[in-house]
Amino acid sequence: MSDNHPERLLLQLSAGFAAITVAITLVFFAWWSMKEQFMFGDQPFDAVGWMKARHSKQCERGDMVHDIRQNFLVPGMPRTVVTTRLGRPDWEEGTQLEYELGTCLWVVHGLRLYFDPQGLLVHHAIVQH
Repeated sequence: MSDNHPERLLLQLSAGFAAITVAITLVFFAWWSMKEQFMFGDQPFDAVGWMKARHSKQCERGDMVHDIRQNFLVPGMPRTVVTTRLGRPDWEEGTQLEYELGTCLWVVHGLRLYFDPQGLLVHHAIVQH
């Protein structure tokens, strides 16, 4: 046996550990970037279903949130148009509105909408409570 054998083994173990760490990191960030797709469904927006699910603890509204964000919410949209389509918000403070989405994957979520002082939509985000 040579004296380099323990060093070589340590080097191989370190390289293996580094490879596993990189793989786990890549999987985590891939999941993180697509977590909303896993968490929320892809049902089309249904105004009646949205209104009926207002106080539901289930993720019924969450299943429609992608369609709303992709096909309805547009920066510059007036606040009145949003509330006409989505109904009365569950929370309102100043230039922000929030619609409860329910408990999706064990966490309560909401669709938060941010408006400028003129009442035009600036940004929207899914928030956790």
